[in-house]
Amino acid sequence: MHTPTQLQEFIDQAIQNIIYPAQPERLYLPISYIMSLGGKRIRPALVLMSADLFAADVHQVMPAALAIETFHNFTLIHDDIMDNAPLRRGKATVHEKWGVNNAILSGDVMMVEANKHLAMLDAAVLKDALETFNSTAQGVCEGQQLDMEFESRDQVSIPEYINMIRLKTAVLLGGAMKLGAQVARATKSQAEQLYAFGENLGIAFQLQDDILDVYGDPEKFGKQVGGDIIANKKTLLLLKLKELTNPADEDLLEDLMTYTNLAQKIEKMRMLYDKYNIRELAMAEMSAYADQAFQALSELEVSEDRKSELDLLAKALMNREY
Repeated sequence: MHTPTQLQEFIDQAIQNIIYPAQPERLYLPISYIMSLGGKRIRPALVLMSADLFAADVHQVMPAALAIETFHNFTLIHDDIMDNAPLRRGKATVHEKWGVNNAILSGDVMMVEANKHLAMLDAAVLKDALETFNSTAQGVCEGQQLDMEFESRDQVSIPEYINMIRLKTAVLLGGAMKLGAQVARATKSQAEQLYAFGENLGIAFQLQDDILDVYGDPEKFGKQVGGDIIANKKTLLLLKLKELTNPADEDLLEDLMTYTNLAQKIEKMRMLYDKYNIRELAMAEMSAYADQAFQALSELEVSEDRKSELDLLAKALMNREY
């Protein structure tokens, strides 16, 4: 068994060893750039941890991990363009450095590079691996589309929101785990069990993100607290509040959507959230998905000592500080 730290070191080394074509330089340089920006490498680590459960050689599974990480970074390039984001992991985004057209094209070729990694897998597992990878990638794109559509919609239901974050965020965690299991030649039910674990963990993680955006410690959260409030983002907390507000508070909420005094907007939104116990309701929803994730892991027929590292990582992800 390997620790997540060891697996992340293997991944970083494998990424450094990838040789992209030298020309056209402006097509491939942005790929090397975004792949080298680091990050926690959670998704490829989950591929390897999943395979590790079944005593697979993690180096033989590495092409699947690199495919997932390459795809993930491809989505980040395109997300940053859509969000007009200037920074990614504290550095200039690809479109800021090379221009939008270049960034789109480099992102496109990253999808090809991801498939080239997958093609290096053993032929016996390749069909299942491709099926999982493609359905995961498609789901992420569907989630991003829904997220954009929700911005211009007045009404979004909580089930719709949960489905959107499931697609945009959670299917990639579930897909990474299922892929690792398939490459390690786990049974179909074991692969599905790990998918359920990853998907539910991903939903819980995103709901936790929604809560941290309002109640997190900016030093520990690593992002601007109140960003979702400023952007009028339809998070679980806002949707829950809209369900519960009385007519007078409904008017206040409507006014807050157009507030230009941002500090006051955040403060008054927090007061409304507190009045209707939104934090507690959101925490309960988050815990329900986390419980489903841990239940799926506990039911997985693999020795407990092999599951321990995965259990620890999941608990660390769900215990970020408020």
